[in-house]
Amino acid sequence: MLYGELTEERAPMACSPEAVAPVDAADAVLLRGYRGMVLGRRFDQQATNLAKQGALAVYPSSYGQEACQIGAVTPLRKTDWLFPTYRDSVAVVGRGVSPGEALTLLRGDWHCGYDPKATRTAPHCTPLATQAAHAVGLTMAARFNGDDVVAVVLCGDGATSEGDFHEAVNLAGVYDAPVVFLVQNNRYAISVPLAKQTRAAALADKAVGYGITGVQVDGNDFVEVHEAVAAAVDAARAGHGPALIEALTYRMAPHTNADDPSRYRDPAEALAWHDRDPIARLEATLRARGLLDAATRQAIDAEAAEFAARTRREVTRYEAPAPAEMFAHVYARPTPQLRQQARELTERGVA
Repeated sequence: MLYGELTEERAPMACSPEAVAPVDAADAVLLRGYRGMVLGRRFDQQATNLAKQGALAVYPSSYGQEACQIGAVTPLRKTDWLFPTYRDSVAVVGRGVSPGEALTLLRGDWHCGYDPKATRTAPHCTPLATQAAHAVGLTMAARFNGDDVVAVVLCGDGATSEGDFHEAVNLAGVYDAPVVFLVQNNRYAISVPLAKQTRAAALADKAVGYGITGVQVDGNDFVEVHEAVAAAVDAARAGHGPALIEALTYRMAPHTNADDPSRYRDPAEALAWHDRDPIARLEATLRARGLLDAATRQAIDAEAAEFAARTRREVTRYEAPAPAEMFAHVYARPTPQLRQQARELTERGVA
């Protein structure tokens, strides 16, 4: 299956190349991936700027990890689920969520800006690996209902050091849950390098202990990521169980806008990874195959600029919710403590 099967059941990217007439399905996937990565990077750069300007409380950039972000969502059907972390906003907008809604959580004043059920995208997860268990539970429930839903869980190398990760992957293996765990090994868990997290030769090797499929791919190669995720998704849907994919990549930007990576890593290290830029690599492939000319590139760049402008508009025009809304969607039946706190806000005239 070259570059994954492209069918109507695959979820339409917000950046699908309508203006391009690809030769075959494989070419369409390449162009879809390239457009998604270019738009994703411009979105990421704009979000970083908004954080610096105070429009966002914090922003964890995924600059340099675009192949992982977009390669994770291109194989998904509309009915499948994505479980992202706080660093996966590019994957979230690639799934079709509007940029303003995707960044709502990072403003610090609302739980989630989009409807997870409607978008089949779970809320950004800040605690490491807790969303992994949620994905396993969701897919197990779907199987009980005869639904062939598959979930892709995104996490970083640091998440593999968490007990939640072990419990989720182990449970998925025991029950053959249709979940694909994509670990973006970007070398650092904030300031902790991978060598101080594990002595395993590869994070993909951990799959052996869970009795599931494990594979390591070049996380800066869109084709490798997409093919690995597509194959794992199809296998999981067919009832062959979960998979653990380790994508080797690098966090080019700081951990968040509040981080100073020069305190714990050599700047020369990051510069070396510029030569492995995932967008430049896919662009070279497209040019070599005659799929990307100057006019197409210009059209994609123009669309990316408009997407960045849309991001600015949606974030800066955002109206902060009323304080009383913080009590909504926490519990189906509010606890006595929450009801008391809500009353106190009202009494003080804050709500």
